[in-house]
Amino acid sequence: MTATRRLAAILAADVAGYSRLMGADEEGTHERLRAHFRELVDPKIAEHRGRVVKNTGDGFLAEFPSVVDAVRCAVEVQRAMVDREPDVPEESRITFRTGINLGDVIVEEHDIFGDGVNIAARLEALAEPGGICISRIVRDQVRDKLPYPFEDLGEQSVKNIARPVRVYALRPEAVADLPAPSAPSTTSIFQPPVAPHLSIVVLPFANLSNDPEQQYFADAITDDLTTDLSRIADSFVIARTTAFTYKGKAVDVRQIARELGVRYVLEGSARRMGKRAQVNVQLIDGASGSHVWADRFHMDHRDLAEAQSEITGRLARMLDVELVRDAGRRIEQERAADPDARDLVMRARTLSIQRTSAAVHRQALELLERALILDPASVDARIRIAHILVSDIADGLSSSVAQDEHAEQLIREALECDPNLSQVHHVIGTLRRVQGRWAEAQAELETAIALDQNNARAIHQLGITLLIQGNPEAGVPYLEKAIRLDPRSPFIFVSYAHLAGCHLFLGRTDEAVTLYRKARALNPGIWYTHILLAGALGLRGDIDEAKSEIAETLKLKSDANSIVRLRAINLTQGFGSPQIQALRDKTIYAGLRRAGFPEE
Repeated sequence: MTATRRLAAILAADVAGYSRLMGADEEGTHERLRAHFRELVDPKIAEHRGRVVKNTGDGFLAEFPSVVDAVRCAVEVQRAMVDREPDVPEESRITFRTGINLGDVIVEEHDIFGDGVNIAARLEALAEPGGICISRIVRDQVRDKLPYPFEDLGEQSVKNIARPVRVYALRPEAVADLPAPSAPSTTSIFQPPVAPHLSIVVLPFANLSNDPEQQYFADAITDDLTTDLSRIADSFVIARTTAFTYKGKAVDVRQIARELGVRYVLEGSARRMGKRAQVNVQLIDGASGSHVWADRFHMDHRDLAEAQSEITGRLARMLDVELVRDAGRRIEQERAADPDARDLVMRARTLSIQRTSAAVHRQALELLERALILDPASVDARIRIAHILVSDIADGLSSSVAQDEHAEQLIREALECDPNLSQVHHVIGTLRRVQGRWAEAQAELETAIALDQNNARAIHQLGITLLIQGNPEAGVPYLEKAIRLDPRSPFIFVSYAHLAGCHLFLGRTDEAVTLYRKARALNPGIWYTHILLAGALGLRGDIDEAKSEIAETLKLKSDANSIVRLRAINLTQGFGSPQIQALRDKTIYAGLRRAGFPEE
C-alpha cells in the first residue's frame, strides 16, 4: 500500500512545566487548559484554515496548508495567552512553547508522521515559554510576508535528527510587545456578515456499514476531503474540529450554514461491503437547503486505504468544479455590474470549466487582466493568465515568443509570492514541456503533485512528459489516475488519447484503438484524435477505416496533410523529443503510410 503523503506546515505546542502545574492542581489545570483550547486555540486554528491533528494531553499537533497561516496563528495564540488568566500568579499560569516546521508528512487517520513532524517537536522543545521557534525553511517563506522579529539562533543539534537545524526564535518579550489580536468570538468566526463565495463545511460522513469499526473509513474521507477542499483558491473551509461537533446529531443544514457563516454544506455517507466501497455525497445550498449537486462513487479494492484515497481524490476534484461553477452563477446574478478582483477570477474559472475554445480563452483573459488592475497583488490571476497562455502554446493556438515571455514573467511573480502553490509548479512544468526542457518539466510536475496529490492536470502532464521522454510504461499509471480523478473534465479526451499512445508504443495495438476511439467519441471535433486513430488502425491492418479517419482529419485541419507536416506540428507542441519521434515512426507514421498517407 502506498502511504498518503502531503506537504504541510506543522505546528507543535506543549505547556511549559505541565507536570509541575498538574502536581499542584490537577483538576484546575486540566479545566483551564481545556478552556484555552475551546475558547482560543481551536477557534484560532480554524480561523487560519488549519486542523488539529491530535491533542497530546499537555499540548497539541496541528497542520496548515500555508506556512504563513501557521506562523500567524501561532503568534496570535501566544499573544492572546499573555492577556489570559490575569488573576493567576505568574508561576501558575499556563504558557505554551511552540515549534513550526514545513515538511512532507505521512498521513494516517488521526496522526501525521515524518521528519517534518519530528523537527517541529524538537523546535517546540527549544522554544521559551510563551515563545516560538521556527526552522529555516519556515523563516524563508515568511520573512517578507510577516513583520515578526524572529532572531537567528544558528545551527542547533537536536535529538534523533541527523543534520543540525537552523533555528529562528520569536522571544516571549517580542510576542508581548505585539498588538493584541482580535479575540475569536462567535460573531467574528462563526457568523461572518457575508459568507465568502466558496465557503463550505464538510459534515462528518455517516458510516452505513454493518461494522461500527468501519467508522474510521467515513471519518478519513471527511478529514481528507476537508484538507483537499482548503486547497481551492479563495476557499473558506470550516476546520474538522468544528465540523465534528455535529457528528451523530440530527441537523438542519440551513441552521448549520447560518451558525458557521458558510454558503455550502457537504454531507454524505460511506459503506464498505466486503471488497467494495460506496460513498454517497450531496452538496447543499446553505441558504435554501436545496441540492446543488449529488453523486455516488463505487470502488472495488481489497485495500480500504487505497479505496478511501481514490474516492476522496475524485470527490475533491469534482467538488472543486461544482463549487466554482455554482459560485460563478451567483456572482453573475449578484455582482455582475460591480465585481471585485476575486469575482472576476472566479468568473474566468467558470468560463474555462464550462467551455474551451480560443474565444473562451480571450474572454477569460479579459476578465483576469481586469482582476489584476483591481488587485495588482493577485497571485491567482497571475497563475490563471499564465495557464491560459501556456495552454494556447501547447494546443498550437499560439507560437508567440512574447506570449511565452509573458507567461514566464507571471510565473516568476507568482513564485515570489508563494512557492508552495501546486498550480504554479503545474504551469511551469507544462511550459517547460512545451519548450522541450523535459527533465525540468518532470521535476516541476512532481513538485506540483507533492503539493497537491489530487492535481489531476499536473498528473496528466507528468504522464505526457514521461511518454515524451520515451517511457510510456511509466506514463500509464499517471494518465489512468488523471482520468479517475477527473472523469468529467472537458479535456478528458486528451488523457485518453495519450493513454492510447502509451499502449500503442508498448505494442498493445487493440487497447490503443479502443482508447483512441473513446477519445474521438468524447470530442469528435479535435483533428488529432482522428489522425492518431488512423495511424493505429493502419498499423493493425484496418486500412479502409484508417482512410476514413484521415479524411475526417483533413476536413478539420487541411494543413495536417503529410507526415512531414505532422512532425512540424508536434515540434511546436512540445512533442519533438527524439524518443517519441522514434516511437511514432514505428507505429503511427508506419500505420499512416500503410493507409496511403503521403510522406510530404
